[in-house]
Amino acid sequence: MRMHDQIHFCPPARVVIGCGSRSQLPALLARLGYRLGVLVTDAFFSGQTPWVREYVEAAAALGIETVVFDGGLPDPTTTLCDDATRDVRARLGGRPADHVIALGGGSNIDLAKAMCVTLPAGRPVADFKGTMPAAPDALPLIALPTTAGTGSEATPGAILIDPENATKIAVMDNALRPAIALIDPEYTYTCPPRVTADSGIDALTHAVESYLTLDSFDFARDGHPDPGYSGRSSLTMLFAREAIDLCARHLLRCYHDGNDHEARVGMAYASHYAALSYGSAGLNAVHGIAYAVAGLTHKTHGTTNAVMLPYVLDALRETRAAEMLDIARLFGIAEPDTQRAVLQLPAVIRDLVAQLGIPANLKDFGIAQEELPHLTDDALAVTRLAKAFPVPDVAAAYANIVQRAWQGVLAADDESGEVNGREIRAEPARKLA
Repeated sequence: MRMHDQIHFCPPARVVIGCGSRSQLPALLARLGYRLGVLVTDAFFSGQTPWVREYVEAAAALGIETVVFDGGLPDPTTTLCDDATRDVRARLGGRPADHVIALGGGSNIDLAKAMCVTLPAGRPVADFKGTMPAAPDALPLIALPTTAGTGSEATPGAILIDPENATKIAVMDNALRPAIALIDPEYTYTCPPRVTADSGIDALTHAVESYLTLDSFDFARDGHPDPGYSGRSSLTMLFAREAIDLCARHLLRCYHDGNDHEARVGMAYASHYAALSYGSAGLNAVHGIAYAVAGLTHKTHGTTNAVMLPYVLDALRETRAAEMLDIARLFGIAEPDTQRAVLQLPAVIRDLVAQLGIPANLKDFGIAQEELPHLTDDALAVTRLAKAFPVPDVAAAYANIVQRAWQGVLAADDESGEVNGREIRAEPARKLA
């Protein structure tokens, strides 16, 4: 407990985790009185897996009708959301749906979240961007993530792309947090190594950022009575620490062997625990700079987070030394000198990124040195993330982080005169509760 915490914690109303737990969903929804739902997914899950058909048939047997929209795409746009809303409303024939189910990764869940507010009245999603003066009329969302990483099943917002200006817009309110988060690790068993790496490093980033972010008692809520994010607290840090521990032990294992089911289960838990942490605590510089990197390179979200994570950690060695020592121990850094252990952590994370097949510096991403000032300005423009970075001079820190990430140099390299390497070894897995 921390006496000064100002906790505002909004987890999903129900969390169901377990192998095969998807089979429980129809009976749960029937018990809750749902009768007409919309399932948002994509063509892969509707055509290449049995999961959609199995759910629709089992739900129908219990009196629940389901309209399937399988037009989900990566990085959904506002246009896609509005088109999907018109299509689904036409198929509903004027009947009001009483729930929305999302099956897929973060993109499908984001699209489903947005449709939770557009479906009731058929309004365009642009009506709901930015800060809403009152909670929107939103359909209950049931989220079924198929990757272990995004954590969208426990967060208050959806990110869509506005194709008119190629910018991302946020639709955010606690009304969009799923009513049910059902995490069935078996959904992730067939994820290829690249998806496993990208989603897994995203989960680790969520956990680490929220463990180190601005404290709840310093977080600017701007008088909002129901903030989506409100800074870290003793509660969010409990989930973040467990997620980091699980990632340290299981991420490389399931990347190297997709049939390692224990590691898959471990990462499914890690992803959701990280989401429970960052879904209330919020994020900061890694995501803020990664958004700008993605704008230049169009690399995946997990990849752009991965390349920035070691260098952001390096910038927090003074203001978050105790917490970084905690993380260092979880990653097996046994150095008895605590300052040196903290110094080694960013290098260990950089080596983990490399072992996941991701470039470990911005130069290898194809970013030219003359682009760095513009990249830094774009990152600082994401003010909600910049304001949460716990350093005295955020602008100077961002500029230094970007420059060091381009060079691929950490403080540990400065001290040794060379780039250190350290192999990450998966620890023997302990039994999951």
